[in-house]
Amino acid sequence: MSIVEVRATAVRVPVARPTRISTRVLDKRDYVLVRVSAADREDVGIGYAYAGTNGGRLVADAVNDLLTPVLLGRAAGDIVGAWDVMYQESLLHGRRGAVIRALSAVDIALWDLAAKGADLPLASFLGGGLDPVPAYASGGYYIAEDGPWAEAVAAEIRGNVALGFTDHKIKVGGLPVVEDARRVTAAVEAMEGVGRLALDANNAYRSDTDARAALRAFEAAAHGHGLWWFEEPLSPDDLAGHARLRARCDTPIATGEIAATRWEFRDLIQAGAADVLQPDAGVLGGVTEYLRVAAAASTFGLPVAPHWHANLHAHLHAATTNALTVEHFDLDKDIYNFEMLLEPESRLVAADGHLQIPDRPGIGLVLREDLVARLTV
Repeated sequence: MSIVEVRATAVRVPVARPTRISTRVLDKRDYVLVRVSAADREDVGIGYAYAGTNGGRLVADAVNDLLTPVLLGRAAGDIVGAWDVMYQESLLHGRRGAVIRALSAVDIALWDLAAKGADLPLASFLGGGLDPVPAYASGGYYIAEDGPWAEAVAAEIRGNVALGFTDHKIKVGGLPVVEDARRVTAAVEAMEGVGRLALDANNAYRSDTDARAALRAFEAAAHGHGLWWFEEPLSPDDLAGHARLRARCDTPIATGEIAATRWEFRDLIQAGAADVLQPDAGVLGGVTEYLRVAAAASTFGLPVAPHWHANLHAHLHAATTNALTVEHFDLDKDIYNFEMLLEPESRLVAADGHLQIPDRPGIGLVLREDLVARLTV
């Protein structure tokens, strides 16, 4: 069956309350939806990627103008071959960033289509099971209207616990270190000695010296409750800085959410820059490249804890042996709001700190087409 249509749509989903991380304010989210159709097939493969706050049309144009022409007429089941053709076509324009996000969304759609053709959930199609996968509650963003910083993060942790989560992640790097340290203390106290706490700096610190000083303050603020990991303390390009920080700190260092392709992950691994890798299938090159990166990481004894996109990554967790956990955002937090675009029955179900893998064919996404049309940019 040959590919007869590849079509990308950029969708902008508002964030009800402006939300801040260490480096920027978020008032909306752009997502790119890709639909792939094949001859003699009624079902459609659906892929997607996050495109920041303003990059949706850029990524969609990369799909429609750059990648679609090299895919039409190709065998829909030759996903690895399609990946190579798309990557070759993108060499002049991409290799990371918007074009690789475009490639990622197309690759995800092709895998969704293939699994639907086999009438299997993607996890099963990839050889994994359908048992619930472990997840952590992500959040701890800086939202001014939530009240005093430490009180707000404590309330959020208690809310996570009420939803059944024991593991959590909060932001740091957006306030002076002493203020962020108070938030760490508040989070740990709200956990009441149960579970794990990770910290996400979103590339906030300008040097490994600054990051090390901040981490020491956070470790002290945790009052002996060891931190799960310290995420993206530095620029993703500063592999040497990550390696120095990792060598001098007890808390594991996690990074990789912005890394694209197996070659960037090769460099990250060879530099000794991380204890935990955080690949994102919507960033690094889709399902095809995610599986390659996870396999490479396993040969070095490194776990993977994928970034975002739990709807997809729950399937990939089930199909990889070195998966640690999946990042989950409750939709009511209005942070990762992709699930607003989905019909309620196709949204992930969380229970007891785990995510249930959908048993529908493919990834299991059912789009709210009326809302998608209304939010298309």
